[in-house]
Amino acid sequence: MSEPLVVAPNLKRRLSGVTATVVRLIPVQARMIAIRATGPGLPPDVPHIPLARAVLMPRDRWRVWHARRNTEMALGLILRRVLRRKYRLLFTSAAQRRHTGFTKWLIRQQDAVVATSDKAAGHLDRPATVVMHGVDTAIFQPPADKAALRRELGLDPDAVLVGCFGRVRAQKGVDLLVRAGLRLLPDRPRAQIVFTGRVTPDNRAFADGLLAEIRAAGLQNRIRFLGELPWDRVVRHYQALDLFAAPARWEGFGLTPLEAMACGVPTVAARVGAYESLIRDGVTGSLVPPDDGDALTGALRRWLDEDAARILAGQAARAHVTAHHAIEGEARALVAIYRDLLARP
Repeated sequence: MSEPLVVAPNLKRRLSGVTATVVRLIPVQARMIAIRATGPGLPPDVPHIPLARAVLMPRDRWRVWHARRNTEMALGLILRRVLRRKYRLLFTSAAQRRHTGFTKWLIRQQDAVVATSDKAAGHLDRPATVVMHGVDTAIFQPPADKAALRRELGLDPDAVLVGCFGRVRAQKGVDLLVRAGLRLLPDRPRAQIVFTGRVTPDNRAFADGLLAEIRAAGLQNRIRFLGELPWDRVVRHYQALDLFAAPARWEGFGLTPLEAMACGVPTVAARVGAYESLIRDGVTGSLVPPDDGDALTGALRRWLDEDAARILAGQAARAHVTAHHAIEGEARALVAIYRDLLARP
């Protein structure tokens, strides 16, 4: 294997939004430029190199170190300034909040900065190129036979199935969706809700409280927490849905609505993160104010009760993502930035 021109570190073992970005993007970019990921826990199909090899890269030419976390920016600085490796430093920022002093300092040391949305760019103290995330529409696509897929996954083939994927915590608005379900499901016998995602120890009491509310309502068989699933099973669960919900109270970018819509699933989401740029309100789903349980319940009610409209919105969602948010566009935009950095004297 030849030495890469671009190294994309992933210094976190567990699945996160950043890790998901690296896992889905690197194979597409590898068709355009010599790029490798590095770090623990990467799937074998992602082009990658051991971290030790990335640290000891030959000094024969400049390469790009594309960081997405503070730890990765800091390591890039160590590689260049202490170990004298010839890395151009690039950072992608998704955060829509004020950065700490240390983060601001790290960002100032970068040779270039990418933001995943205009809002994220507005929280940076320096110019940034906006490159929105995309999804692989060959992986995230409607299933050939949704009923058969559901039976394979142990899901009800006749249900109107709502999904919410991500870590189980208040930030994701999981409690808002549970309580909307408690209001809506008793009068809608076909409706069910499934959550996937890890419950960390600090959120165990939060999750247990919601489970207690669900049991008290007798809906434990219709509002279910499936836990953390392998990535391929997460994709298949997207494909099994009729409706997706992303009621986060705040978000950096938020990739899950795109992944759902690519599978032909309309999405109800809060107006946080990049969701307003991704969802066509009333066409591919609905947008509601953040932390507004009544508005969330109303939007879900509409899509649960109107089967024909929900199906049309799913078709529109797939077409919208394919036309405007395919991963190839994101990959090409980033590769253009890599080439510009590599061409600098």
